[in-house]
Amino acid sequence: MKTVIVDAVGDQCPIPVVKATKALREMREPGALEVRVDNEIAVQNLTRMAAGNHLPAKAEKKGEHLFVVTMEVAAPAGDAPVEEPALSCVPDARGDLVVAVDSETMGRGSDELGKLLMKSFLFAVGQLPQLPKTMLFYNGGAKLTVKGSASLEDLKSLEAQGVEILTCGTCLNFYGLADQLAVGGVTNMYSIVETLANAGKVIKP
Repeated sequence: MKTVIVDAVGDQCPIPVVKATKALREMREPGALEVRVDNEIAVQNLTRMAAGNHLPAKAEKKGEHLFVVTMEVAAPAGDAPVEEPALSCVPDARGDLVVAVDSETMGRGSDELGKLLMKSFLFAVGQLPQLPKTMLFYNGGAKLTVKGSASLEDLKSLEAQGVEILTCGTCLNFYGLADQLAVGGVTNMYSIVETLANAGKVIKP
């Protein structure tokens, strides 16, 4: 499987999408298209482009000004038209929604089912037309942002698109996971209360 790398660091919208579209048209065999950009808006546009072309994609924040969007190309388009997002330069796909997660499971009953539902929930959050501004993880929810979490890829993709991922530091310490945080940052109760109080809307799975 060949990986095609597109360097769009420093490029303004819609250039990253244009470069990615051109690279997709030039691919003649299955592989991965890796697009490197330096801002969350570009990640949002590229993610929408991948969805429009039915390409599995993941995004990850590699540094303060480095993001990587990887698209899996199973059947290269060749000379077939590649669909570009209708709105390729929207200002920002984030709203004033805050998602508060206080458990690693969703609902009551079977914990095994609850974990599957939570994974599906976090994936679905990333498919919203307007992404949340912040996602808070506390108590058992802190287990979702550490190494080994089944939802890490989805959360890293959300972070790369500009969603603030914050985990309660007291909770990480309580569960002995302080050194295993794998996405986002650490927060405290004062910040959690302030974030919830200032949110336009809060949802809790």
